[in-house]
Amino acid sequence: MQVHIKNFYLFLFSILIISSCKNKDIDSPYSDILTRPPFDLLTDSIRHAPKDDNLYFKRAVLLNLNNFPEPSLADFKKAWSLQKKEEYALGASNLLLENKPDSAIVFLQSALQFLPKSFMLRLTLANAFQIIDKTDTALAIANQLLDEYPEQVDVMKMKAQLLVSKNDDAAALQILEKAYQLTPYDLELNYQLAFKYAEAKNPKVIALCDSLIQKDSMGHAAEPYYFKGIYYSNTHDNGKALAMFNQAIQNNYSYLNAYIEKGRIYFVEKKYTDALQTFQLANKVSTTFPDAYYWMGRCQEAMGQKDEARLNYERAYGLDNSFTEARESAEKLK
Repeated sequence: MQVHIKNFYLFLFSILIISSCKNKDIDSPYSDILTRPPFDLLTDSIRHAPKDDNLYFKRAVLLNLNNFPEPSLADFKKAWSLQKKEEYALGASNLLLENKPDSAIVFLQSALQFLPKSFMLRLTLANAFQIIDKTDTALAIANQLLDEYPEQVDVMKMKAQLLVSKNDDAAALQILEKAYQLTPYDLELNYQLAFKYAEAKNPKVIALCDSLIQKDSMGHAAEPYYFKGIYYSNTHDNGKALAMFNQAIQNNYSYLNAYIEKGRIYFVEKKYTDALQTFQLANKVSTTFPDAYYWMGRCQEAMGQKDEARLNYERAYGLDNSFTEARESAEKLK
């Protein structure tokens, strides 16, 4: 009898051990998510092959696509712990970049000890340093990458942004021109270059934007007209500038920056009613655009409507706590 009881407990113990192994994933903090479709099949596969890094990677990608960043991050890290593949580290670091750039830096620096030549990991590290405003560190990484890959346009664009952060607009423009020679079909690059030309009052912006307008077969692009408007505004040709901003708005009524620049011209010309109406239109397009509230406040203050102005300054600052001009303007009117 005692032998049968002993064997029974041994059998029960074995069942518990097996059950514990099978429920390892279910007991995770994300078990409710991992055991539901469409993740359940991969979760079941992981139970049977818990050392298969590719299964964790596939589930991480699926979780990320379905907007579950935390369990996705856990799976990317698990895959990385099992196998040091670049795509695993990139998945984890890109998720960390969104909310925890400092943690992304720590993770990337650790990952680069295993994959020191990885171009994408180093580029992502430069991006992380850029996000936390460590411009010189990010620039050093970008320069190192360009020494190795001198025609890498994505790195050139990043370097241009970093140079702008250091107020070196001339150098930024120079590198954008070099990048344009390599990939003149890159629309984002065209826009970056056109904007820098416009800011620098460089007439090259006109030919560049006209070429973009010709390529816009649907006639929906607002950006080329906007950049031309910036150029004309900076060169004090307000009539042409207004025409360009109006065309930008006609092509894309939600292009908020065009409203702001148009309204600013009216404001400088002391046409406060026209300016206020323009900024109010921008506010109708987007009630969460802080610049519209700020400029509405500027117009109202100029028109002697101080209470209304203060309220709009406060709204602008409430939407963007870094908008110090709005906060200071509101405080002056208290």
